[in-house]
Amino acid sequence: MNKKRILVITGSPRKNGNSDLLAEAFIEGALQAGHIVDRFDSGRKKVKGCIACDKCFTRGTACAVKDDFEEVAPLIAQADTLVFSSPLYYFSFPAQIKSVIDRLYSFISSPEPLKIKETVLLACGGTSDLTDFEGMTKTYEKIVSYLTSEDRGQLLVPEVYDKGEINAKGQDYLKSAKELGLAI
Repeated sequence: MNKKRILVITGSPRKNGNSDLLAEAFIEGALQAGHIVDRFDSGRKKVKGCIACDKCFTRGTACAVKDDFEEVAPLIAQADTLVFSSPLYYFSFPAQIKSVIDRLYSFISSPEPLKIKETVLLACGGTSDLTDFEGMTKTYEKIVSYLTSEDRGQLLVPEVYDKGEINAKGQDYLKSAKELGLAI
């Protein structure tokens, strides 16, 4: 087994919420498998959207905008595997994680190509209709294609809204997330 560098980017501003629990279960599995895991909680950071200044990598950093993206940019550059763990907000990603996704644009100008070869999506939402996740999954699939990476799995969890509610579900979604981490 090759040791991988995995970056888990969470999207919820709610600490210890359902998508955080999914991320923790995935990380537990990945660590047990012997990988190195970094985590960036975008929902609790200050990351502005891309401003299309096209000054990427011209000032010694990935992006010219000075904010918490400076923390995650080196982790993105080192990552072999990129994991998004997020709640569903109005049929897609919440703004906090979307700002990080948009700022991936800066790596187009990178002197070094990204090493990301695999991606994973962990998502949960209060809806009972899995088609409500389609905006998020289509966006995710376009990210996978754009990064020329391999989709290693999508775990979509419906009908969870209240904090920790994922623990009470009949299906063991946290076990599935851990197994996905073990399989990476």
